[in-house]
Amino acid sequence: MAMPSTLALPGKLDSLYAFMDFATSCARELGFGSERIGEVELSLEEVLVNIIKHAYKECGIEGNITITCKQDAAQNLVIEIADSGTPFDISSAREPDISLDIEERQVGGLGIFFVKKLMDDVRYKREDNQNKLTLVVNNPHSSSDKQ
Repeated sequence: MAMPSTLALPGKLDSLYAFMDFATSCARELGFGSERIGEVELSLEEVLVNIIKHAYKECGIEGNITITCKQDAAQNLVIEIADSGTPFDISSAREPDISLDIEERQVGGLGIFFVKKLMDDVRYKREDNQNKLTLVVNNPHSSSDKQ
């Protein structure tokens, strides 16, 4: 698979595994190990399910999700996710209070927390009536990776 590479599919749960297979193939091609690929899968699943559920389904909106995988100048994997659903800036989500007992915690928010912790960089912008989320996964051959 040549980089950059793009996949666009309907923003429905039926598309979830095709998106995840696409992104993990990109990571594998760049030499990421199975542990790091698992972190990419977990993060991507969280992001995509949130888009499908909250940006589209709950709002009665239909649309596509487009994922582009590419490398930046430092040879890191950059996964760009675009959707035309309801605006949501992941960076504005409150951090969950993980010090509370499970019974005392508010429902939700842990998935976004994990995405922010597992990915090396997470950026959001609203552009051309689209949510554009960028996940950066450091090159596994650099000394600053999380692998």
